Amino acid sequence: MDNMQSPTTPNPSIIVPVNPAIENYMRSLTGPTDHPVLIKMEEYARQNNFPIVDRLVGTFLETLAKSIGARRVFEFGSGYGYSAYWFACAVGPEGVVICSDGDAVNRQKAQDYLTAAGLWDRVDFHTGFAQDIFAQTEGLFDICYNDVDKGDYPEVWRMARDRIRPGGLHIADNVLWHGRVAAENFVDIVPGWTEAIQEHNLLIFNDPDFDTFINPTRDGVLVARKKTV
Repeated sequence: MDNMQSPTTPNPSIIVPVNPAIENYMRSLTGPTDHPVLIKMEEYARQNNFPIVDRLVGTFLETLAKSIGARRVFEFGSGYGYSAYWFACAVGPEGVVICSDGDAVNRQKAQDYLTAAGLWDRVDFHTGFAQDIFAQTEGLFDICYNDVDKGDYPEVWRMARDRIRPGGLHIADNVLWHGRVAAENFVDIVPGWTEAIQEHNLLIFNDPDFDTFINPTRDGVLVARKKTV
């Protein structure tokens, strides 16, 4: 659980941004998938309480990447490759998704899943601290995707903003943080994380070089497009 209160105790810090009935309806529109790998990845998340973007946000990420013709994506925080699955589908056989995660077990799981899905050859997965891995790369990216520890969100934005090509995107997950960013009183998972997300969001919305919007689906997905002029 994301709070220290009893499940039966009202928690004023938890605000559901989209009515669950609406999200269920939206999910029904995506239709069933017969891809066994995706089903296995989602089942693993459910059984192990592993945070993933899930189906609605996954299809959103794929659509965004396809809409700008993305071929080069960097993921700050990749887990076992669920979001990379959607980006890899979008970038095509000539594209690459550079992944980062601190756990070698997650890398192996990602390799197993994405190999079975026929997508591993589009992925360059590194084990280690995401910011260090990013600093070792060169060139511009079509998309920089931020899903690291929430206290590091402002740092990741400052690193990534100048490495996004004009017309490219900065995408960040969990930017509503279960409503804590809008709550007067909240119980945080880690002290300072909510404030870091708030700082991250303000930095980007106040940046004149980016057009920015938050999709409130699930836990909030920020999309910032770097202006071309």
